Amino acid sequence: MGCAAVWTSELYSRSATIPMAAIAAGTSTISIGSNIAYGVGRSPLMWAAEARDLDELSGGRIILGLGNGTPKMMEAWHGVSGEAPAARMAELVSVLRKLWKLHEGPVDHDGRFYQVHIAPTAEVTRPIRDHLPIWIAGVNRYMLRTAGGHADGLVGHPMFTSAYVQGPVAEEIAVGATAAGRDPADITMMGIRMCAIDDDEERARRQAAFAIGQYAASRVYDRLFESHGWGGAQLVIRQAARDRDIDALIKAVPDEAIDAIAIACRPAEFEDRLAAGFEGFDHVDLIAPPWGLSEIQIREINRHILGGVKSYLAR
Repeated sequence: MGCAAVWTSELYSRSATIPMAAIAAGTSTISIGSNIAYGVGRSPLMWAAEARDLDELSGGRIILGLGNGTPKMMEAWHGVSGEAPAARMAELVSVLRKLWKLHEGPVDHDGRFYQVHIAPTAEVTRPIRDHLPIWIAGVNRYMLRTAGGHADGLVGHPMFTSAYVQGPVAEEIAVGATAAGRDPADITMMGIRMCAIDDDEERARRQAAFAIGQYAASRVYDRLFESHGWGGAQLVIRQAARDRDIDALIKAVPDEAIDAIAIACRPAEFEDRLAAGFEGFDHVDLIAPPWGLSEIQIREINRHILGGVKSYLAR
């Protein structure tokens, strides 16, 4: 189809890494990334071991995309403290870099969140790549700065608009990169664009609005909504979410927000809408809205996404 990468994700019922292994076995050139896998879901040692396996299975095509989720998810789902998720991520990436080079000798690390002391008793083979690309997911300023200072790329959020990425996100990435003596331009900016595609355009827009509303109810996205002048609408969305009033929630999402955050259109219009969806990003992951759709609906949208991408790239 012409895509540069295929991405897997994980939640409470699916892992990201096992599908990555299956995709590695069935493909030969496409990059394979996790979007995202939970950094707190495995120890640094197991992350390094799984990454080595995946990179070997794929012939060096892995991008390790990591995120911690919210502090509440860290505590309730993974049984770890939700304290300072950005600092935890920075430390995890640092330890992973050391473990990636375990073939060079013992690794000793005593940090705030991780204690690792490994002296191999048998030969450790050299990984097939000296450097493993690690991208981290970030929304708030501290995680964005962590991406700028420690990661190869930022896994943007489906709520990110092109304007927000080129403004507040780029600014925080630059702060983190400069503090670490890095060039902000070296950090890949990845966007995730929700695509609601249906013969009934109004239904497509409702699907996009519903997904946006699920995210907008959280305070995590206050800065984004305020920067676009949608703060008042967000308060209405939040109340509708509390009331479990789906129609009110959908109605409260501004048309401008739908057009800036998602692609909602008929199949015949999708190819022409793609160019605007790429603006401000180095890499874009196109997905069906992650809320409110059946597996059949998601499969149909994915079919339209792949067909549209193929036609777009063939121009």
